[in-house]
Amino acid sequence: MTVDFRLPHLGDGINSADVVKVLVKEGDPIKIDQVVVEIETDKATVEVPSDVAGTIKKVFVKEGQKANVGEPLVAIEVSGQQLASPSTSRSGSAVGNAKEKEPEIRNQKSEETSSKPITNHQSQNTNNQSQITNHQSPITKNYEFKIPALGENITTANVSKVLVKPGDKVTVDQIVLEIETDKATVEVPTEVGGVVKSVKIKEGEKAAIGQVVLVIETPETRTVKSEPVKSEMPTQPKVASSKTEATRQTGPSEIDLTHHMPKAVIVPKDISKVVVPAAPSVRGFAREIGVDIHQVRGTGPHGRISFDDVKVYAKNLNQQIQSGALVSGSFGVTKETLPDFSKWGEIDRQPMSNIRRKTAEHLAYSWATIPHVTQFDKADITELENLRKQFGKKVEDAGGKLTITAVLLKVIASALKVFPQFSSSVDMEKSEIVYKKYYNIGVAVDTDRGLLVPVIRDVDKKNIIQISIELAEASKKARDKKLSLEEMQGGCFTISNLGGIGGTYFTPIVNSPEVAILGVSKSSYEPVYIDSKHALSADRLEPRLMMPLSLSYDHRIIDGADGIRFLRWVVNALENPFLLSLEG
Repeated sequence: MTVDFRLPHLGDGINSADVVKVLVKEGDPIKIDQVVVEIETDKATVEVPSDVAGTIKKVFVKEGQKANVGEPLVAIEVSGQQLASPSTSRSGSAVGNAKEKEPEIRNQKSEETSSKPITNHQSQNTNNQSQITNHQSPITKNYEFKIPALGENITTANVSKVLVKPGDKVTVDQIVLEIETDKATVEVPTEVGGVVKSVKIKEGEKAAIGQVVLVIETPETRTVKSEPVKSEMPTQPKVASSKTEATRQTGPSEIDLTHHMPKAVIVPKDISKVVVPAAPSVRGFAREIGVDIHQVRGTGPHGRISFDDVKVYAKNLNQQIQSGALVSGSFGVTKETLPDFSKWGEIDRQPMSNIRRKTAEHLAYSWATIPHVTQFDKADITELENLRKQFGKKVEDAGGKLTITAVLLKVIASALKVFPQFSSSVDMEKSEIVYKKYYNIGVAVDTDRGLLVPVIRDVDKKNIIQISIELAEASKKARDKKLSLEEMQGGCFTISNLGGIGGTYFTPIVNSPEVAILGVSKSSYEPVYIDSKHALSADRLEPRLMMPLSLSYDHRIIDGADGIRFLRWVVNALENPFLLSLEG
């Protein structure tokens, strides 16, 4: 029998995903829980395991392709041992067509009994099932429900609520207690279903880890082997509720089809209220390693979460943190649900552009992972401004525009040679510092779609006229939506100039994986005290054009003393251009 393995539900609002890797090919044998593909959504990279064992007959997707939720990924020929009796297909159809009729199996019984008269063949099938059921004798046993492990060094907890009483029926994963520790209030679910026989704890009492608090009478079914009664009509395959139940009640002769049927998924507004199917020991393990159990995809029966599921999620999360692909929910930052603003007045929701979303993700990652320090200073650019006006026409004739940013690019390239740690990156995984021997500098450009940072390459090898022309071209490309991804990569340092808009100082965020960024604010004339060194000149106050500078840097690699040395060098180079030739 061939079944289609489809892309499962990935979360609220997620309708598709990019296929990053296809880990099987046609003819490969496959086991239950073996990973078939790796997919990537806007939120995470996820490994998708198979729910059945067999042989890969056909692969429908390719790496780099986008797949929709519910779309077939591969076709799997299920091994003969997993198949039901030879007559599992209905209405005499071929076995290969069974995959098209799977969704009908779930509702077939109710439809037939409510809307159709019972035929002789149906009566015979019903009798056959009754004869088999008669060989099953119900038994019960008492299950002692204990307070689970709650975390390292937690030995007791206060019972704040008891949500069941003797005689109540409970189901698997139903919340039966609320307990409170020094750290949090925890809902405790039961691992078994049945009837509560006794409650051994009261609200307000303190309970020790491992203490029995409930006794639950659980039903079991003991099956006696017998020869199945043959039927003239094809029998309907029994759909097991889980892999374990299928093995216990029906033996290896039936296949679990529930994972291939469409499921209704309801996502509540507050995900913290969701009762996730996981054992208390698995919940405790997730808490110990700092994983939110609500975010983990369970690969067990009915989405039940195992230790391996938590480990896979933690591994993927760690890889995304290291690559900078994930920000939300990481680094101790907890997402908060926004209130309903419309109850206070009229609102208008607009979707984020891709540029705005990527900028938000990247800057949030940079701010969360880099210990920022911002150093401030002012540069006297009175003489530099005179030179800029004097030579501006010459640069315009060459096709560029002589701006302070163009001059700063040349100054920063020279400063990076004097202070190489400012042109580096930190590799915490390998405990290494990567020093770059090239001088590519990014310039933040304000566009109607958000902030873009084109990179001017090999600034140290170009004169200011060449830099001015290239900067003008890059800025125009950014605003005209013609800037390529390649033109925004490979930077060593970034300049963000807000002087054309206004302001005095600001704290720019380092553009990871760089380690420093220079913010430039609007220049203004200020009275500056001139300490005369000449006997014929008197000390005096003069109006000078002062430009505020803000240097943010990564404190993991740059100390405060080096930060101010770098900034003072830049100030001196702007005030004394000869310094570029002398030291740069």
